[in-house]
Amino acid sequence: MKITKMVFIALSCLLLHAGCAQDNTKTKAKKQGWHLSMQSYTFHLFTVIESLDKTRELDIPFIEIYPGQRMGKGFGEAVFGYGLDGEQRKKLKQEAAARNVTIISSGVWTAQREEWEQILTFAKEMGLEFISAEPAHEDWDVVEGLAKKYGIKVAVHNHPSEHSYWKPEVLLGCISGRDALLGACVDVGHYRRMGLDPVASMRQLDGKIIALHFKDIAPQGEEQSLEDVVWGKGILNVKGMMEELKRQNFKGYFTIEYEADWENNLPQIRQSIDYFNQVAEEIL
Repeated sequence: MKITKMVFIALSCLLLHAGCAQDNTKTKAKKQGWHLSMQSYTFHLFTVIESLDKTRELDIPFIEIYPGQRMGKGFGEAVFGYGLDGEQRKKLKQEAAARNVTIISSGVWTAQREEWEQILTFAKEMGLEFISAEPAHEDWDVVEGLAKKYGIKVAVHNHPSEHSYWKPEVLLGCISGRDALLGACVDVGHYRRMGLDPVASMRQLDGKIIALHFKDIAPQGEEQSLEDVVWGKGILNVKGMMEELKRQNFKGYFTIEYEADWENNLPQIRQSIDYFNQVAEEIL
């Protein structure tokens, strides 16, 4: 009886120690306020429900769902967006909760002026923290007013086009002096595709970054186009970007948007997560 009790105590201590070690690994990034999230466009060949399954499989607690993605099983022909009715919205939240995944954001939204009310209302009803978006320059008074009305952050994305918010100066010219709910959703790959240094660009946006579409890229194929690769294996300075975010005391979401190996990119994403955690352990 005594031996059994001693074995039990020893095993309990070992399990407790292992649990504490695991918690410590996880809490370094958490203490810094850094959270990994998934951009569902990574799984655009699949439905929202399947994207939630994959996000859960990766043990990622947050997701950003892109407008227009097919909802999938139990939703008929519905697609994600403000067109979902009340019952569908409720069901989606239940499906996410059942997988321990929180729908933290949605985007990237581009919209007509009259749509922003519906988009922000939808974000509020879904309990989102922010949306990623690229509003027309002339719509900022409307977007700012609605962000304040509903208490939803608007994180501005930078698609690689000179007609978008492709460089920090363009975004700052639109939101400087406006409400703190307005900020940046930095796509680090797109900065590089436009010939910009992501670290220097983030430095310009100090205090304005709400979230990132985080990635690494490298020249691929005959045309040497810049495509996604496992983090740490490309031409972006992933460690340098994370160090800059640490310097800024950034608190927010590293949204994984892996735009390659579309049919099965979970192995590459897992490797990227491992690299992220390795660098976080080193610099935090």
